Amino acid sequence: MTLPEINALPRDAFVERLGFLFEGSPWVAERLWTERPFSNVETLHARMVDEVQRATREEQLALLRAHPDLGARAPMSDASAGEQAGAGLGRMPPGEQDLLQQLNTVYREKFGFPFLYAVRGSTRHAILEALTQRLDRTPEDEFPEALRQVYRIAWFRLEGLALQED
Repeated sequence: MTLPEINALPRDAFVERLGFLFEGSPWVAERLWTERPFSNVETLHARMVDEVQRATREEQLALLRAHPDLGARAPMSDASAGEQAGAGLGRMPPGEQDLLQQLNTVYREKFGFPFLYAVRGSTRHAILEALTQRLDRTPEDEFPEALRQVYRIAWFRLEGLALQED
């Protein structure tokens, strides 16, 4: 599908096509529909980020909480499952899997949302290291970092659509 085709979609189809970019938060695409047309993919992504930035703290928190824990065995969206598999999280040795689950629990209890990390191009070792380091942050520092990671995840997902701009 091309970007001009995306721009021409009615609201419901636009949301259906782009709603997955921000995990469990199709409201981002829905609000963005009125800002069409988008001249390029970078602008589309920037406008989506702007929508999240303008959202209430409660909406942002719900967006963060919509993401699954990294390495979880629980059901998750196809996009999340593919991203995590690509980083090797489904093939962790039992000891590392247990450590990841323990750190995820500590993180979630401290911050109130799951550890978010754009895993594309990362290894499970880099993910564990980032999780360990970010546990030392304050909630005031970690909340915007979690949102930055969500923006990166959305960018990678948008890139995966391979929208042609002509």
